[in-house]
Amino acid sequence: MHGTGNNWIEEEFKTLEFGSVRLEKRFVKTMEDMSAEPEKSIFLASGSRSQAQAVYRMLANEKCAKEEILSSHRDALVVRSQAENILLAVQDTMSVNYAGHEKTEGMGYNCDKTLGVNTHSCLSFTTEGIPLGILAQSQSTRTEKDGRSHSEKQKRPIEEKESYRWLETMEEAAKNAPENVKLIHICDREGDIYELYALAERTGETFIIRAAHDRLSTDNKKIVEELYDTPVSGRVKVTIPANHAAKTKEREAAMKVRYEEFEVKKPALLKGNESLAPSLKLTLISLLEENAPLGEFPIEWLLMTNFPVNCAEDAIQISKYYKHRWKIERFHFVLKSGCKIEKIQQRSVDGIELVILMYSIIAVHIMALTYIARNAPETPVDLIFSKIEWQTLFRAANYTRSSPENPYSIADAVRYVAKLGGFVGAPSDGPPGLKVIWLGLNKLYVLIAFRDVF
Repeated sequence: MHGTGNNWIEEEFKTLEFGSVRLEKRFVKTMEDMSAEPEKSIFLASGSRSQAQAVYRMLANEKCAKEEILSSHRDALVVRSQAENILLAVQDTMSVNYAGHEKTEGMGYNCDKTLGVNTHSCLSFTTEGIPLGILAQSQSTRTEKDGRSHSEKQKRPIEEKESYRWLETMEEAAKNAPENVKLIHICDREGDIYELYALAERTGETFIIRAAHDRLSTDNKKIVEELYDTPVSGRVKVTIPANHAAKTKEREAAMKVRYEEFEVKKPALLKGNESLAPSLKLTLISLLEENAPLGEFPIEWLLMTNFPVNCAEDAIQISKYYKHRWKIERFHFVLKSGCKIEKIQQRSVDGIELVILMYSIIAVHIMALTYIARNAPETPVDLIFSKIEWQTLFRAANYTRSSPENPYSIADAVRYVAKLGGFVGAPSDGPPGLKVIWLGLNKLYVLIAFRDVF
């Protein structure tokens, strides 16, 4: 695209330093083009063969480094989080498939049989669930198939396991977090790792992790069984997000709450590791659905935390924090379905990883627009869109040649963007989703690019 638009990108990369002004300008221009048409290849989004070739040269330039891109992005994240005292640091892994990329330099497997990479990201959210940016991101690919047995894999030290990325990401997220902000690290079942709990204990980090193991207490009792024997401490209604894969709709679930603090014993497999504490004080929380709809299994969250839990209200608050974990799944959805990252064509895995990071920053922006409109609907549109963007958006969505003189709200802006993306807005539709937002933004930037033609 060749028009003026995507004003947020210039703000995002104010502190970018590649050591070349020309390279920095090319990067910003490339991000503008990719953001305007995220579903298109770099070649098509660039607008011409010569522009595309310039982008490929930029991506191959060693000065165009992921670390510098992330550093600039995090500087912008710090600015966005100035009013926050607590941030949620949500991490998860996404497998990206590149079947047929046998000739890509450095390409391996993201599982035993599939060519690809595993991208592990840690996103920062406000406690209301508005995404602010990427605290950490790493990629890995298995260069060869692992023929070891399950028991052999289990006996390895954590540093030799792929699960070590959860510990590394916790440390990196803590290092990159804004000063004077408390991080709450949130993970799904893959993060239920004793070594991770011990690391948090040593470094003073706080976590909420969905439990996968029924661990032993120092009394040699299974803690989940013990928890179920405790009285219900409270009840709460929780909004269960829609699961598009399972074809289930969003619904309210009435949950009964239990919690109990345990002295959790170090697993037997780790007995030889003297650097780990022999036990840790952890609280296990259960939220179990009552009267689940006919034909559906009751929803249950088993959450392990080192957060202070003194009453049912504390346990309920922790569950509210954990509820935002699903938004990293929406981040993966935007990357795969909106930005088409599995169609990236690069000569090396390093090039693929760089482009994934660039699209990741775009995906966070798309998500931020969507959730700011839901959580802070009166936010002025000009805090996010440039004047030419919000005026063009108004004219296009309302089929008028007249532009408003004053900025309107972000809630109105997102509805206009969604309308361009095909959102009907029927009473049963609910708020606009991510897909209509990225489709609408695409059309908006096409209109801006060709505004002088018509």
